[in-house]
Amino acid sequence: MLVRYTAWANELTFDSMINLPDGEALRPRPTRFGNMVHTLNHVYVVNDIFRHHLQGKRHHYTSRNTEHTPPLADLWDAVQLMDRWYIDLVDRWSLEDLSKVVHFEFVGGGKGAMTQEEIVLHLVNHSTYHRGFVGDMMYQIPFTPPSNDLPVFIRDHYRLAR
Repeated sequence: MLVRYTAWANELTFDSMINLPDGEALRPRPTRFGNMVHTLNHVYVVNDIFRHHLQGKRHHYTSRNTEHTPPLADLWDAVQLMDRWYIDLVDRWSLEDLSKVVHFEFVGGGKGAMTQEEIVLHLVNHSTYHRGFVGDMMYQIPFTPPSNDLPVFIRDHYRLAR
Protein backbone atom coordinates (compact mmCIF):
# COMPACT_ATOMS: atom_id res chain seq x y z
CA MET A 1 0.00 0.00 0.00
CA LEU A 2 2.72 2.48 0.96
CA VAL A 3 4.59 2.36 -2.35
CA ARG A 4 1.28 2.80 -4.20
CA TYR A 5 0.47 5.74 -1.94
CA THR A 6 3.82 7.33 -2.81
CA ALA A 7 3.22 6.92 -6.55
CA TRP A 8 -0.26 8.46 -6.21
CA ALA A 9 0.98 11.39 -4.11
CA ASN A 10 3.87 11.96 -6.53
CA GLU A 11 1.43 12.12 -9.44
CA LEU A 12 -0.71 14.73 -7.69
CA THR A 13 2.34 16.79 -6.77
CA PHE A 14 3.93 16.69 -10.21
CA ASP A 15 0.59 17.45 -11.91
CA SER A 16 0.28 20.52 -9.70
CA MET A 17 3.85 21.61 -10.41
CA ILE A 18 3.30 21.26 -14.15
CA ASN A 19 0.24 23.50 -13.87
CA LEU A 20 1.94 26.25 -11.87
CA PRO A 21 2.47 29.63 -13.52
CA ASP A 22 5.57 29.67 -15.73
CA GLY A 23 8.83 29.62 -13.82
CA GLU A 24 7.36 29.00 -10.36
CA ALA A 25 8.58 25.39 -10.01
CA LEU A 26 12.15 26.57 -10.58
CA ARG A 27 11.91 29.96 -8.84
CA PRO A 28 14.65 30.27 -6.23
CA ARG A 29 13.24 30.03 -2.73
CA PRO A 30 14.75 30.11 0.76
CA THR A 31 14.71 26.36 1.23
CA ARG A 32 17.36 23.63 1.51
CA PHE A 33 17.30 22.63 -2.16
CA GLY A 34 16.54 26.05 -3.64
CA ASN A 35 13.36 25.28 -5.59
CA MET A 36 10.55 22.78 -5.96
CA VAL A 37 12.07 20.70 -8.76
CA HIS A 38 15.45 20.35 -7.08
CA THR A 39 13.71 19.34 -3.84
CA LEU A 40 11.93 16.48 -5.61
CA ASN A 41 15.13 15.63 -7.46
CA HIS A 42 16.69 14.99 -4.03
CA VAL A 43 13.88 12.54 -3.28
CA TYR A 44 14.52 10.79 -6.60
CA VAL A 45 18.25 10.53 -5.90
CA VAL A 46 17.69 9.02 -2.44
CA ASN A 47 15.19 6.53 -3.92
CA ASP A 48 17.76 5.60 -6.56
CA ILE A 49 20.51 5.18 -3.97
CA PHE A 50 18.34 2.76 -2.00
CA ARG A 51 17.28 1.00 -5.21
CA HIS A 52 20.94 0.23 -5.74
CA HIS A 53 21.29 -0.93 -2.13
CA LEU A 54 18.30 -3.25 -2.53
CA GLN A 55 19.86 -4.68 -5.70
CA GLY A 56 23.22 -5.15 -4.00
CA LYS A 57 24.83 -2.79 -6.52
CA ARG A 58 27.06 0.25 -6.20
CA HIS A 59 25.67 3.62 -7.20
CA HIS A 60 27.49 6.59 -8.72
CA TYR A 61 26.26 9.27 -6.30
CA THR A 62 28.67 11.29 -4.19
CA SER A 63 25.88 13.44 -2.75
CA ARG A 64 22.17 13.09 -1.96
CA ASN A 65 21.28 15.37 -4.87
CA THR A 66 22.68 16.24 -8.26
CA GLU A 67 24.54 19.45 -8.94
CA HIS A 68 22.10 20.59 -11.59
CA THR A 69 18.32 20.61 -11.53
CA PRO A 70 16.82 18.42 -14.28
CA PRO A 71 13.92 19.66 -16.40
CA LEU A 72 10.59 19.05 -14.64
CA ALA A 73 9.27 16.77 -17.40
CA ASP A 74 12.43 14.63 -17.35
CA LEU A 75 12.31 14.30 -13.58
CA TRP A 76 8.64 13.33 -13.70
CA ASP A 77 9.39 10.62 -16.28
CA ALA A 78 12.19 9.26 -14.07
CA VAL A 79 10.05 9.37 -10.92
CA GLN A 80 7.26 7.41 -12.60
CA LEU A 81 9.72 4.69 -13.62
CA MET A 82 11.16 4.62 -10.10
CA ASP A 83 7.70 4.40 -8.52
CA ARG A 84 6.81 1.51 -10.83
CA TRP A 85 10.10 -0.23 -9.97
CA TYR A 86 9.34 -0.09 -6.23
CA ILE A 87 5.73 -1.26 -6.71
CA ASP A 88 6.89 -4.21 -8.81
CA LEU A 89 9.60 -5.08 -6.28
CA VAL A 90 7.39 -4.97 -3.21
CA ASP A 91 4.67 -6.95 -4.98
CA ARG A 92 7.15 -9.84 -5.30
CA TRP A 93 8.24 -9.81 -1.65
CA SER A 94 7.21 -12.44 0.86
CA LEU A 95 6.87 -11.72 4.57
CA GLU A 96 10.38 -13.11 5.01
CA ASP A 97 11.72 -10.68 2.42
CA LEU A 98 10.54 -7.76 4.56
CA SER A 99 12.95 -8.73 7.33
CA LYS A 100 15.94 -9.28 5.04
CA VAL A 101 18.79 -7.01 6.17
CA VAL A 102 20.54 -4.88 3.56
CA HIS A 103 24.05 -3.63 4.37
CA PHE A 104 25.22 -0.46 2.65
CA GLU A 105 27.53 2.51 2.79
CA PHE A 106 26.01 5.95 3.47
CA VAL A 107 26.78 8.58 0.85
CA GLY A 108 28.24 10.79 3.58
CA GLY A 109 30.33 7.91 4.93
CA GLY A 110 29.72 5.16 7.42
CA LYS A 111 28.12 1.79 7.28
CA GLY A 112 24.39 1.21 7.46
CA ALA A 113 22.07 -1.75 7.77
CA MET A 114 18.29 -1.76 7.44
CA THR A 115 15.68 -4.36 6.71
CA GLN A 116 13.96 -4.09 3.37
CA GLU A 117 10.79 -3.11 5.21
CA GLU A 118 12.64 -0.30 7.02
CA ILE A 119 14.04 0.94 3.70
CA VAL A 120 10.57 1.18 2.17
CA LEU A 121 9.20 2.92 5.25
CA HIS A 122 12.11 5.37 5.17
CA LEU A 123 11.54 6.16 1.48
CA VAL A 124 7.81 6.70 1.98
CA ASN A 125 8.42 9.00 4.96
CA HIS A 126 11.23 10.82 3.17
CA SER A 127 9.07 11.43 0.09
CA THR A 128 6.17 12.67 2.20
CA TYR A 129 8.45 14.98 4.17
CA HIS A 130 9.82 16.68 1.06
CA ARG A 131 6.46 16.84 -0.74
CA GLY A 132 5.39 18.83 2.32
CA PHE A 133 8.15 21.35 1.61
CA VAL A 134 7.00 21.58 -1.99
CA GLY A 135 3.44 22.16 -0.79
CA ASP A 136 4.67 25.00 1.42
CA MET A 137 6.48 26.53 -1.56
CA MET A 138 3.24 26.31 -3.57
CA TYR A 139 1.41 28.25 -0.87
CA GLN A 140 4.01 31.02 -1.28
CA ILE A 141 2.98 31.61 -4.93
CA PRO A 142 0.00 31.52 -3.82
CA PHE A 143 -1.23 28.18 -5.16
CA THR A 144 -3.08 25.54 -3.18
CA PRO A 145 -1.25 22.21 -3.29
CA PRO A 146 -3.16 18.97 -3.71
CA SER A 147 -4.44 17.01 -0.75
CA ASN A 148 -2.08 14.06 -0.94
CA ASP A 149 -2.27 12.65 2.59
CA LEU A 150 -2.36 8.91 3.26
CA PRO A 151 -5.94 8.91 4.64
CA VAL A 152 -7.17 10.54 1.41
CA PHE A 153 -5.40 7.87 -0.65
CA ILE A 154 -6.88 5.09 1.46
CA ARG A 155 -10.39 6.58 1.29
CA ASP A 156 -10.40 7.47 -2.42
CA HIS A 157 -8.15 4.87 -4.04
CA TYR A 158 -6.76 2.05 -1.97
CA ARG A 159 -10.02 0.70 -0.59
CA LEU A 160 -11.58 0.84 -4.06
CA ALA A 161 -8.78 -1.25 -5.56
CA ARG A 162 -9.05 -4.09 -3.05
